[in-house]
Amino acid sequence: MIQQKKYFSNLKEFLNSSLQSHQVLHISLNLNQIRAIGVSGFCSGLGKCTNLSNLTLDLQSNLIDDEGASCLSFALAYCTNLSNLSLDLASNQIGVRGAYCLGSALASCTNLSNFTLNLMCNQIGDEGASGLGSGLANCTYLSNLTLDLRVNQIGDKGMQGLGSSLANCANLSNLTLNFQSNYIGAIGVTDLGSSLASCTNLSNLTLYLAQNQIGDEGTSGLGYALANCTNLSNLILDLRLNQIGGVGASELGSTLTNYINLSNFELYLRLNSIGDQGAFGLVSALVNCTNLSNLTLDLRLNQIGAIGASGLGSALANCTNLSNLTLYLGSNQIRDEGTQGLGSGLANCTNLTNLSLVLESNYISAIGASGLGSLLSNCTNLSNLVLSLDSDEIGAMGASRLGLALKNCINLSSLALYVGQNYISAIDASGLGFGLVNCINLSDLTLKLSDKRIGDEGASGLGSGLANCINLLNLTLSLDENRIGDEGASGLGSGIANCINLINLTLDLDFNRIGDEGASGLGYGIANCINLSNLTLYLFVNTIGDQGGQDLGYGIANCINLTNLTLNLNYNQIGSKSALGLRSGSANCINLSNLTLNLDGNQIDDKCASDLGSALANYTNLSNLTLKLSSNQIGAKGASGLGSAFANCINLSYLTLSLDDNQIDEEGALGLGSALANCINLSYLILNLWQQQFIGFGLFQLLK
Repeated sequence: MIQQKKYFSNLKEFLNSSLQSHQVLHISLNLNQIRAIGVSGFCSGLGKCTNLSNLTLDLQSNLIDDEGASCLSFALAYCTNLSNLSLDLASNQIGVRGAYCLGSALASCTNLSNFTLNLMCNQIGDEGASGLGSGLANCTYLSNLTLDLRVNQIGDKGMQGLGSSLANCANLSNLTLNFQSNYIGAIGVTDLGSSLASCTNLSNLTLYLAQNQIGDEGTSGLGYALANCTNLSNLILDLRLNQIGGVGASELGSTLTNYINLSNFELYLRLNSIGDQGAFGLVSALVNCTNLSNLTLDLRLNQIGAIGASGLGSALANCTNLSNLTLYLGSNQIRDEGTQGLGSGLANCTNLTNLSLVLESNYISAIGASGLGSLLSNCTNLSNLVLSLDSDEIGAMGASRLGLALKNCINLSSLALYVGQNYISAIDASGLGFGLVNCINLSDLTLKLSDKRIGDEGASGLGSGLANCINLLNLTLSLDENRIGDEGASGLGSGIANCINLINLTLDLDFNRIGDEGASGLGYGIANCINLSNLTLYLFVNTIGDQGGQDLGYGIANCINLTNLTLNLNYNQIGSKSALGLRSGSANCINLSNLTLNLDGNQIDDKCASDLGSALANYTNLSNLTLKLSSNQIGAKGASGLGSAFANCINLSYLTLSLDDNQIDEEGALGLGSALANCINLSYLILNLWQQQFIGFGLFQLLK
């Protein structure tokens, strides 16, 4: 017989229900300011649900203290048939006594097989953690356990008490423990590891221990203890910000030799000091993990140099079964030698299909980038690639060689390349574009080239490359501050015109000296992308005037499937003709539900504002609108014209309107207010109407 699940988000409805009939129950009362008195009433009902087998309680962010937790525990003690229990009590005021009471209740729930407890951001301390542990010790049938005890002032003593109880849970197969941001040291984490050594049936283990003080000694102790968990297939360790050095990292790595069944491994060690010794020691043992197919290593900000990075590469060269690899090595000092060593090692991982290499801020020049190029040339099976070299020094030759290497990655379907602030010139940007020519299977492409150097020639070269990527569905181009001008923008537009299958398009072209001709070229390209549903254009601080704005509008008019549109055209030279173009273009985009239009600092007057209003009147499906028209020349008539348009947007629920620093007087404020009064479905409104002249009375009437 299928058990019917009952869901309640109202306390009174739950209390009036047939309590004893419930077997599967979900009660959600988050953010309800429930205190001990409220909990008492709720628990009187819960205690009568004696036939419950599955219970989910969401009580996050209330005002439940020890007394409230005690009442809840008393009720749970009656639910002895529970096999699945999920309690979310995060961000309350539960202390030692409340945690002890919860532990006592758990002692009665001896049939539990699945248990999730979230006590994040309370104040249970060491004694409370030990009290919880004493209850868990009775739950010997548990197979799945998740404990979230972040930010709870737990130290070594609390970990000892809680850890010893886990030793009784020998049937655990899936365990997630989150002790982030506590006061746990070497003793506590070693004791935890020793307890987990008894859980020999574990196949999935996740430990979040970031922002504690476990150091080398604790890391070594944890590693040696976990060596007994030989059945692990999935392991996640988060040890960020823990004062771990090379010794601790190396000894943790040496224990990995026991994990012969490991297929997925994630290790987060950011903001420690493992250095070269630790980097090499960590992965040298992975050669024994012959079943490893997915690996994530976060070693950012760890004082790793060329030797450590080369050692990583040598070790990973033996992991020939890897199909998914993510390496975060940003903000170290690996330089060219380390990058080449890393690249030559990874070149052996020919089965890789997904690769993410984050190497920003590592003093890598063209020589190092060439080493990465050889890696890409070998990994011809790659379908997804993320490569971040932001704020390095790869320069002209490095970018070109990366472009050449990409020519071999003919199976790529997703590419994200971040090479901003790298002294890349026009020729090298064209080289990257040339590399894209062979990537005809790309469906997702992200390029960040914020460099101040690529110019019109580089942008046009990128456009030529894009013209071959006819299967693109998602495209993000970040080329801000590159002086691409009209010619470069038009070249990009020509390339985009071939990408007729695009659904999502984001172009960041701020600060690029683009005028009317360039904006028209972009409009031409966008006009071909008739399948677009999401379009974002950043054209902040260019020199686009009426003609360019008008042509952009006409281009957007072809995108009749748009649901989300963001246009940032602030601080250009847009006036009445542009608004007319936007008006004509917008008439077709009747499916828009979210619109952001930023026209701050242009030349918009009353007529222009009224034309914009007429355009907005077509968007009857709009639910979210952000309209920024600050620092223009809009007066009373323009403000009223805008307001009257909002009356047609009957589905509008969120409106942000900025009209500060215009010429709106009391009459304009009154007209705007009268019009907004018709927007009866508005639930969220932000108005910025600061003017040089005082409009107090009009504003008062508006607020009424």
